[in-house]
Formats: sequence, structure tokens, C-alpha cells
Amino acid sequence: MMKKWLLLLSLLTGLVLTAQAVQGDEDEHEHEGWHGWFKGAAADIKPVRNERYRQECASCHMAYQPGLLPAQSWKRVMNSLDNHFGENAELLPEDMKLISEYLQAGAADTTSFGRSGAFARGGKAGRMRITESPYFLRKHDEVPKRFLKHEKIGSFSNCVACHRSAEQGVYDEHDVNIPGVGRWDD
Repeated sequence: MMKKWLLLLSLLTGLVLTAQAVQGDEDEHEHEGWHGWFKGAAADIKPVRNERYRQECASCHMAYQPGLLPAQSWKRVMNSLDNHFGENAELLPEDMKLISEYLQAGAADTTSFGRSGAFARGGKAGRMRITESPYFLRKHDEVPKRFLKHEKIGSFSNCVACHRSAEQGVYDEHDVNIPGVGRWDD
């Protein structure tokens, strides 16, 4: 009997992993159906695992997961650190190389993890803002711009303000909690 339970558990684990792998292709119905039972348990975007990247970038903002932008976009971001959205974020050459390689290796168009594929499709080639991707715009189109005025939000680039598990790569739309508004369902 124990062997049957172990077999069933391994099959369910395999199904969950398969659902996570194809989740990026399920733009409109990410958590409907059977795998909705496991929502919140897995990352939508591969979490940041590079400590040097986290140290350098998260000192000013969330360390955005590489899977949120295509490789060409990360290249543009890294090549313009002297004017990084109005700030000088230049790095030592060895840090620049290490972080650039990390971002390129995990970029949205080089990985099949979660929703990264959706972030890779469409839009202006080499765009530098995650918030300008067609996927991001479609997923946030019903969020009123007035919500951004809340002191804990400020802009759409502040993912962690509403997606409490964003730093772990979890952007489950059923777990959104907008400061000053509360739980959000679109």
C-alpha cells in the first residue's frame, strides 16, 4: 500500500512540475483547473539565485528576475548603467561581467521557466522596462493608475508592493494585495 502512495505522490509531483513548465503559455488562465489547488506554492518566474546580482541591484530596488526581460533588453540595461533610469549604477568590471552573464543566461527568451516566455514575446526589441512588455501591460490593464499614487506603491515597477512574494518569483494574480485597496481580483 505504501508503494502505491509513493507512486501517486511522485505522479502528482510530476504533474505539478509539468504544469509549472507550461504555465507561461497559459496567459489568461494560469491557475484555473486542477493545478489551481497548488497555487502559491511555486514560482511563476525563476527566482534570483545570484548573490552578487542581488547585492548590487537590490540595494536600490527589487532584484528583478532575469526571466522578466529578453536577453537584448538586459544587454541594453547593463550597457547603460552610467544613466540607469536617471542614476549612476556603474559596476566594477568583474561585477559587470558576472551580472551580465547571469542575466543573459536566465533571460526571458533563453529559458522555458514559468511565465518568462510570455515576457519575451512581442513589444519593442531591446526595451528596458519590464512594465512596457505587452504581457505586463495586458496583465495590469484593469488596475487604475490612481492606485499608483499610494505611498507604498509609487509605480508599476514596485512589484513587491502588491505581489507580496515577487522576490521569490511568485506573481500569482490570486494573491495580489494592493496597499490602500486590499485584495485585488480582475
